[in-house]
Amino acid sequence: MPKTNLNIGLVGYGFMGRTHSNAFRQAAQFFDVPYRPVLKAVCARNAERAKAFAENWGYESVETDWRFLVERKDIDVVDIASPNDTHAEIAVAAAGAGKMVLCEKPLGRNAAEAEAMVEAVEAARVANMVWYNYRRVPAVVLLKFLLDEGRFGRIFHYRAKFLQDWTISRDLPQGGEGLWRLDVAVAGSGVTGDLLAHAIDTALWLNGPIAEVAAMTETFIKERKHNLTGRIEPVGIDDASAFLCRFQNGSLATFEATRYARGHKALYTLEINGEHASAAWDLHDLHRIQFFDHRDEGRLRGWRSIHVTDGDHPYMKRWWVPGLQIGYEHTFIHQVADFLQALGGGASASPDFRDGLATDYVTDAVLKSAKTRRWENVAGQMTNDQ
Repeated sequence: MPKTNLNIGLVGYGFMGRTHSNAFRQAAQFFDVPYRPVLKAVCARNAERAKAFAENWGYESVETDWRFLVERKDIDVVDIASPNDTHAEIAVAAAGAGKMVLCEKPLGRNAAEAEAMVEAVEAARVANMVWYNYRRVPAVVLLKFLLDEGRFGRIFHYRAKFLQDWTISRDLPQGGEGLWRLDVAVAGSGVTGDLLAHAIDTALWLNGPIAEVAAMTETFIKERKHNLTGRIEPVGIDDASAFLCRFQNGSLATFEATRYARGHKALYTLEINGEHASAAWDLHDLHRIQFFDHRDEGRLRGWRSIHVTDGDHPYMKRWWVPGLQIGYEHTFIHQVADFLQALGGGASASPDFRDGLATDYVTDAVLKSAKTRRWENVAGQMTNDQ
């Protein structure tokens, strides 16, 4: 069937702008979706670089002010891939202009910003989605299916970690393009909102709402030169964050994230332990899950490695022949395909903005607990199942 064009206006041309653009270009080629994304406009402050980005990816036009972009009549979807301090203002304005809104994670720098964004898209009744792409790893989706089928029984434990090492150097400055994640005014927080947010979103999706947390954070280098002012300024973001938590289903969990784990570039792992079964997943081996079922015959009982590439595995029938792997970029393609499918049914694909708010409630509680050194309750958790 012919596909209806859906005009995309992208804000931002960095790393996430590239992943999103690739996903928009590929989704309708590999998935049977009712809409075909059209790269209508890219918006960024640097006109020369925005033009080069547009030419490379095939965007039809360039804007240098997002306000003009959201008011354009030929834009259907505003995709926010710019730094965290821009998310709320752009999303609220785009929803007010009747645009569908996609937004990079975290949704807001804090839950208050995220609440305003949820209110805006729900008042405007526009489709919305947050780019928590790890929900679209086929192996993680298979794990979700197994959980929903009840194969694990009662869940006892959940643990996750996300480790990097790129900010260890004392000479690394903060702020400006490329290093805004080290500037608390722009980022909102450090690894809590950047890395742990991914782990938290996945956990909420797999294991349900989190009730309470007890956390600690650390900023190892207290001052850095700021790229915009040229001055040595205090560092306000957390370099490392770890917390204990209790899920509403009674299971216990540990979460850890740091940018000071030498030798790790993007080590994201999770493990779930249940009454009957356990499973583990590692981003470095993203096409596999490790699975243990205690109900297997005793003499053959043990951990099995499931290679998630077959046609009956999530998403995989749309790609290559069994045994051939896909990668990181495909998770974004899957997310666009799911968004387009949901849109055809008059809905939003999860995680939507309310799901993103649920994660921001947890990160707010983590940061609060790290300051109070007490257990903190998580504000009203509401999650939508996919």
